[in-house]
Amino acid sequence: MPWSVRWVGGCGAQSQKQCKKSSFAFYQAVRDLLPVWFLEDMRTMEVFHWEDGGKVSVYSPSEALLYALVHDHQPYARHLLTKFPQSALAVPSQSFSCCQSAPHLAMAVRYNRVRVLFRILKAIQTLPPADRAAHLDRQGCSRVEGGKTALHTACELVRPECLLLLLGHGAAPCLRDSAGNTPLDTLLQQISHMPAANMRAKLLCLDCLFFFVPQDLEFAMKQQLLDNRRQWQELLGESRFQCLVGLAPPSLFVGAMRVLIRTIAPEHFPEALDNLPLPHFLKPLDLKLES
Repeated sequence: MPWSVRWVGGCGAQSQKQCKKSSFAFYQAVRDLLPVWFLEDMRTMEVFHWEDGGKVSVYSPSEALLYALVHDHQPYARHLLTKFPQSALAVPSQSFSCCQSAPHLAMAVRYNRVRVLFRILKAIQTLPPADRAAHLDRQGCSRVEGGKTALHTACELVRPECLLLLLGHGAAPCLRDSAGNTPLDTLLQQISHMPAANMRAKLLCLDCLFFFVPQDLEFAMKQQLLDNRRQWQELLGESRFQCLVGLAPPSLFVGAMRVLIRTIAPEHFPEALDNLPLPHFLKPLDLKLES
């Protein structure tokens, strides 16, 4: 097979070249959406990657999952998360991540892999509570990712489905990034960009956040909203603006939705949204995801 490697031993230039060759073959195989059994045979028996310091390493389930995320290989992601639920979400080697934390959630949001994100969140629910929180609220490298959580990324890239899934599975909506911004601040910055592109999705994200953030949340953009009241009233609408700056309580609908959504345990989210006593058009998002 063209990706087979006959190792010559040592850690010189020839071994490094062979590593790169086999590593690229595995990347191509995942990109081409080859069958799961074939990819696992490659991963466990035939391909290696080169680590700093001259170390030759096999691909871990965690590193293979990153490739599956990039190329949206859903069957392979499902296999890795089902068979290796902990090691698939472990910290990858430094060749794959610049900081010592698992980047899978943030990457799923960045590439908008909603179905894979759903499976990752279900796998996270099986972990001990401390590990669960570490994954959900993982803050990216301050140098590269600005200390953003996956929620910050969902707001920055305006991913309403990803945002609702993260919130419903217990991601903390009040954490601040390296610049002191909450996810709400990040979303408001996107709303303020002109021209007002994709405004419907931005306001949908804002409405989702309303259901989960505390009413007394302090956020960095609040004073800017007050200083530019007319502009923000036009962007957000009067009721959203009044609620955000604390001039009026949330609407009865928002208050009721906060109560209803909090009755849904993370392990039953978003499936239990279908059971809410609401007409379909009032439900936050129509998430039809296979469990």
